[in-house]
Amino acid sequence: MTDAILSVAFAGPHVTVQDTGRPGLMRFGVPASGPMDRLAFAAANLALGNPADAPAIEVSRGGLVLACLAGEVGFAVAGGGFILEHDGVKRGSWTVARLRQGETLAIRPGPWGSWCYLAIEGRLACPTWLGHAATHSLSGLGGGRLATGQRWTVTGTRCEADEGAIPCPVFARPRHEIRVTLGPQDRFFAPETVERFLSATWEMTDAWDRMGVRLKGPGIAPAVALDMPSEPVLRGSVQVAGDGVASILLADHQTTGGYPKIATVLDCDLDAMAQLRPRDPLRFTVVSPVDAIQLARTSAQRCQRYLAGLSRGCSFASGHQDKLPPRSAESLPPAS
Repeated sequence: MTDAILSVAFAGPHVTVQDTGRPGLMRFGVPASGPMDRLAFAAANLALGNPADAPAIEVSRGGLVLACLAGEVGFAVAGGGFILEHDGVKRGSWTVARLRQGETLAIRPGPWGSWCYLAIEGRLACPTWLGHAATHSLSGLGGGRLATGQRWTVTGTRCEADEGAIPCPVFARPRHEIRVTLGPQDRFFAPETVERFLSATWEMTDAWDRMGVRLKGPGIAPAVALDMPSEPVLRGSVQVAGDGVASILLADHQTTGGYPKIATVLDCDLDAMAQLRPRDPLRFTVVSPVDAIQLARTSAQRCQRYLAGLSRGCSFASGHQDKLPPRSAESLPPAS
């Protein structure tokens, strides 16, 4: 095992170190954080032979450029359809390769997606907060934001990763039909307002970050005074301010809030929704709580089968990034 030294030649906004987050601490006011696209994060790590929860670098559409100053290290990129320029050669994301001393890796937005994950073979030397490297974007606590001029040390590089493409499943693509359950405060909205929420075509806006995204669409103001006490909120909550503007809470959302939540996005749709871009359309489809549970179970089984096929040692065929591991037809997601 050897070490490698990487230099950050450029880092755009919202480029941070993430692991799987801090579960169980919201009651203390600590957001869970973690990756915006959890499936892609795990895929990048597993394709490289890392544990699924190993710290990796989350790259926004602002992009990232790294230079290898010393050593050699394997890397994997998964998530949106970003473009890589590695030692002067362009390739797509969803790939495993090696970065050697004197080489540069640039990751820039491509035809689709808003987030991708750069997993690095070995251990990325980074700070932790409350036992986790996940970076909380507002405070910067955790592994931290990447900034131009930083140097990062990678220890224990194994030089064993197989180079090639990572299969990109169809359910990792952006999702425009988003399933929700109503509530918990849909009673605060007139029936015609709830119907307007469900029948409208909404649009992602530029007003978004790791905490959440505002939506552009019809006004859906509550029909009652906003005097409800603050209460716990969840990733995927669709909260509505007094002016009728809807927002969806994401990875770094606050732990409590006093705005009514007209609906909650199914957790199994959030990763694909996070890959939408500003001005992309989306629509909401309501499902019952019973159906939501079954959909969650089906999605979890599908993702587990996919990730199980990405353990190191799988042969990734170059040029076949959309080929899936064998799986049953019933595991395919509904068309969107």
